[in-house]
Amino acid sequence: MGQICDGYILGIVGIALTYATGVLGLNGFWMGLIGAGALFGILLGSLMGGIIIDRVGRRVAYTFVAAFSLILSVVQFFISDPAILAAVRFLLGMCVGADYTVGVALLSEWTPERIRTKMMSWLMAAWTFGYIISYFAGLLIASMGGDLGANGWRWIISSSAVLALITLIVRVGSPESPSWTLAKRGSKEALELVHRYLGTNYGLPPETEEKGSASFAKLFSPELWKNTLTSCTFFLCQVLPFFAISIFLPVVVKGLNIANPHASGMLYNGFTMVGVIIGILIADMISRRAFLMWTFYGAGAILTVMTVWQNMPPTIALVLLGAFSTVLAISIVAEWLYPPELFPTELRGSGVGLTIAASRIGAGMGTWMLPVVMEQYGVTVTLGCCIATLFIGGVVCQILAPETSPKFMKVRPGTATASV
Repeated sequence: MGQICDGYILGIVGIALTYATGVLGLNGFWMGLIGAGALFGILLGSLMGGIIIDRVGRRVAYTFVAAFSLILSVVQFFISDPAILAAVRFLLGMCVGADYTVGVALLSEWTPERIRTKMMSWLMAAWTFGYIISYFAGLLIASMGGDLGANGWRWIISSSAVLALITLIVRVGSPESPSWTLAKRGSKEALELVHRYLGTNYGLPPETEEKGSASFAKLFSPELWKNTLTSCTFFLCQVLPFFAISIFLPVVVKGLNIANPHASGMLYNGFTMVGVIIGILIADMISRRAFLMWTFYGAGAILTVMTVWQNMPPTIALVLLGAFSTVLAISIVAEWLYPPELFPTELRGSGVGLTIAASRIGAGMGTWMLPVVMEQYGVTVTLGCCIATLFIGGVVCQILAPETSPKFMKVRPGTATASV
């Protein structure tokens, strides 16, 4: 529910602003600032959230971020000043960023290893579902325009309160992470948690990693810097083209001479969901490095063909658009699966938080720069930037990405890894 709510919060603002422009007197500057406010808020929220939960635990933050998301979602309904709305969107983004960090850490530390890949993969499916349904929910609310009057945009943007309330209800009473409890309070309390919530037939994982320092600086130590750089780079290189193209899809498809941008948008979103499902099904069948490398290279290759072939037939253009959406969506499954595997327990919150913060730089750059670059240089140069980003991600993963999938790691029997 947290991921569904987070995806919805980020997706609903685009439709809401379409109907708020005249009412609030928004110009391009305020449209961009309000639209990207939550993305930049995620950057700060994920960084702060990661550091905090590594020190005080996951449980309290897990409930509080849902409560604050609910409050801020409702507050949006009563705002008439663009500056205040941008500030509230920034704060809501901080909640989303903190929720990304604590949710990923808590679930990964509660899930038995044999099903962890599938469980973590479904987080991205949930986020994608929330992001997509915001589009249709916004259109549904907008269709009531005559009855809602000038407040239509308010009902649209604050509709995330419904999902935030459900999230808060289901999270009340959630337990603390057994891994964090083991590291901070000892095995007795951790084992009590496992027995209480999973059953006495479950136990603690073997203590295969030494209890190290939780200092943020250790993320850049000789032992972890490659993991940190890989985690931040692959996430950034995925979300920049994803947000840039999905948010401004009508502009992009118009530049590619694809007719009916609304139908293209439905096709793109539909194949995004299909791609996430495919990614979940294959994530545990191939190595993490191969999964990252070939989804980057595949999406980059398809987008290159779409960019170079200027006058392709509309049918082929739609097929390639669907293929690109599918491959890019397959790749994002790794966003909640791979980062937790790259960092030890005492630094997992900080590492995932830093990764999410870096990714928001990519999302913010994509959201702000795509319309500017397209206006100044055209669709070819704009998509060229996205292509370069995808290939950079692939090269970095090919050179630096460590393998974390137990099936494909070259480890002697009985030897454990430092990352899981």
